[in-house]
Amino acid sequence: MAKLYQYVGPLHLAKLANSETPRLHVKNVAALTEWMEQQSDTQPDGTLVVTFVILPDGLWIADRHSEHVACARGGPVLSAGEITFLLDRRQKLVQVVAVTNQSTGFCPEPESWPAVEAALNAVSLDHPGEFTTAMIFRRCANCGTTNLVKDGWFECAVCGQELPSEWNYDFPS
Repeated sequence: MAKLYQYVGPLHLAKLANSETPRLHVKNVAALTEWMEQQSDTQPDGTLVVTFVILPDGLWIADRHSEHVACARGGPVLSAGEITFLLDRRQKLVQVVAVTNQSTGFCPEPESWPAVEAALNAVSLDHPGEFTTAMIFRRCANCGTTNLVKDGWFECAVCGQELPSEWNYDFPS
């Protein structure tokens, strides 16, 4: 059974989780193409970076400036991050050119990739086969700060405390 990640971010952002945040349940490439053509952030080269969450019913996306918790409507996720799509307008083709698990609201592990892959495969989207950038998150047991571990450096950026080697958001802060 896949792991569900609960929201662990700031409470004031959790209040954004309501039914008014625009989002798209990606059920097929045609609907995604149509949605992308309506987005003002699509770059001239056809790329568009979006916020995504994987829910038990599949891939949901929203404007990159949206909070993951809002896209998930406050519920738990199988993964979350950002996806860069490439739209070929002439051929009406969409592919995934980059995927990260960059979500400090859910702090999903790199091991959440299989849920992302399954959701992308379910709608026949070509993708890189793994997170193109995989983030490692740890909560500091001393000060409660969420840290992004870089270069294997498991030290809190705020208080200097050693960070645990295992993912630790299942425990109260």
